[in-house]
Amino acid sequence: MKLRDNLQQGIYKVINPFVKGLIKIGLTPNMVTTIGLLLNIGVAVIFVIGAEKSNRGELEYVGWAGALVLFAGLFDMLDGQVARLGNMSSKFGAMYDSVLDRYSEMVMFLGICYYLVAHHYFLSSLFAFIALIGSMMVSYTRARAEGLGVECKGGLMQRPERVVTIGVFAIACGVAYNFLGADYKIFIPGIKFHVFETMSIFTLPITLMAIMTNITAVNRLREAKKALDAKEFPKTSNKAAVIVGLVLFAGLGFSNSTTLKAQTGDDPSPLTFPTPKNISNQLFYVQRDPNINTIICQLNVDEDGNLIKEHPVNVFWMRYADKEGKKDLNYIQRKFAYGIQTKDIGNGNYELRFVSYKKFPLLLTKSTTDKKYHVYATANNKKILLDRIFLRIEGGTFWVPNVKYVEIKGYEAGNPTKAITERIKV
Repeated sequence: MKLRDNLQQGIYKVINPFVKGLIKIGLTPNMVTTIGLLLNIGVAVIFVIGAEKSNRGELEYVGWAGALVLFAGLFDMLDGQVARLGNMSSKFGAMYDSVLDRYSEMVMFLGICYYLVAHHYFLSSLFAFIALIGSMMVSYTRARAEGLGVECKGGLMQRPERVVTIGVFAIACGVAYNFLGADYKIFIPGIKFHVFETMSIFTLPITLMAIMTNITAVNRLREAKKALDAKEFPKTSNKAAVIVGLVLFAGLGFSNSTTLKAQTGDDPSPLTFPTPKNISNQLFYVQRDPNINTIICQLNVDEDGNLIKEHPVNVFWMRYADKEGKKDLNYIQRKFAYGIQTKDIGNGNYELRFVSYKKFPLLLTKSTTDKKYHVYATANNKKILLDRIFLRIEGGTFWVPNVKYVEIKGYEAGNPTKAITERIKV
C-alpha cells in the first residue's frame, strides 16, 4: 500500500470516533459536505476582509485563513466516512460531494486571488489562478475517465495534498509574520529586487502547486488514454503488432484514386501496382490500397558512390496516382510517418526502424554474393532480402483500416536468385 494510503488509513482511525458521534446526532453525509462548503466560503471571506482591512505585508489574515482551510478540509474526509460507517452511501451523495468539493476549491481560490491582487502580488495571483485551473483539471480528468469506465487516480497534487499545502503554508506565513514582521526581505547582491519576503512562504508553494497540478492533470490524461486504448484495441500477437505498425506507417498517405485493373492471385487488390523502375540504388518499396502511390527506400550515397554513413537511407514518394512523379516527404511525414531511423551497429551494418513503428527492425548490410548493400527482414522466422512490402486493405475507416494481410516479397537471404513471398494474415 502506498504511503499516501497508509496516512489516510491512519487519519481515519483517529477521526472515526468523531465520525460515529456525528452519525449519532443525525448528521448525514450531504450535511457534512455542505458544512465543508460553508467553511470554505468562510476562508474566502477572511481573505477578502484581509484584502480590504490590512496593508501589504500584514499577514495575520493569511494565517487565520490557513487554519480554516485545514478545518474545512477535515470535512472532506468526514463526509465519506460518515457515508461508509453510517451505511448511507448513495450515487447522488457521491456526485453531491464531488460537485461541492469543486465549489469549495473555487471559492477558496477566489479569496486567495482577491487578496493577492488587492495587495499587488500580481505575479503570485497569476500562479494562484493557474493552480486553480490545474486543480479543476485534475478532478475533471478523473471524473471524465471514470465516466468512460477507466480508473484514473494517480498524481502528486490531488485534493488532500492541495488542501494541506495551502493550509499549512498559510499558517506558517501568518506565524512567520509575527516573528519577522511585514518588511522582512532577502536581497542578493547584483539583483535590484528582493528574492524572498515573508509572503513568499505562502506564494512559493502556490507556484509549485500551479506546476504540479497541471502536470498531474496531463499525466492522468495520458494514463486514461493508455487504458482506453487497451479497451478499444486489445493487445494482439507480435505479427498483428507488426501489421498495425505498418498500417500506421502507410495510413497518412491515403488519397483519392481511380479504379484500376485487378491483380491475379489469392484475394488480390483491385489495383494494378506499378513496379518502380530506373531508380538508382533502390533498396525496397512500400505499397498499399487504396491507391498506387509508392514509398521508395533508397541507398544514400555521395557523388563517388560511397555510402553516407550519417544518413544511409533516403526515403521519398513516387506519386503514381497523382501523376507527380518523385516527391520528397514533408516534415510531418519524415518525422512521424515514413522516415527511417538508422543505427550504426558496426562492421558496415545498420539497423533500420520506421519512425512510426520501431518494433519492426530491418538490417542494412552488404551481401556476400554481390558485395552490394541490401535490406533484410525476418517474417515467419525466415530471413528475406527485402524487395517489397504490400498491405491489402479493404474497407474500414481512415484511422483504422481493415487490413486483410501484409505481404513481404523478396529473395531468400541464402539464395538471392530464389524469389520468396511471405504473407501474414490478420
